[in-house]
Amino acid sequence: MTIKLLAIGKTDKKELITLIEEYTKRLGFYIKFSIQIIPDVKNVKNRSKNQQTDEEGHLILDRIQPSDTVVLLDENGQQYSSVGFAKYLQKHLNSGIKQLVFVIGGPYGFSPNVYQRANGKLSLSKMTFSHQMIRLFFIEQLYRGFTILKNEPYHHR
Repeated sequence: MTIKLLAIGKTDKKELITLIEEYTKRLGFYIKFSIQIIPDVKNVKNRSKNQQTDEEGHLILDRIQPSDTVVLLDENGQQYSSVGFAKYLQKHLNSGIKQLVFVIGGPYGFSPNVYQRANGKLSLSKMTFSHQMIRLFFIEQLYRGFTILKNEPYHHR
């Protein structure tokens, strides 16, 4: 299985980029992982929220294969502890799927078409985080999940 993270908009904070790269490198010891950044939609001032999410939705759906299992990072999604998330990952590893795709949407969430395509929703917290920071938090939790599955000392119980 491979894991892909799709995210709308680039990260412009050097500190976050450095940490994202570090955890992405660490993840490479456990699984094939990639990040695809979808450029921000242009001329958002001239668009409604629905128009923006619809356009972002098309850009997201263009990068998803029919066989992909798609999980949206969404405030209304299922929440897990780190150990629970590790079990969630193990379930997907055991299922035989080829690619697990996690998606971080734009500032207004996802279009109805993206929600319809999704196989699930995951929330990292009831709090709201910037789209740039959530990338780091999610990738760190992926790494933590794999260290839990391997009984490595990164996660203290």
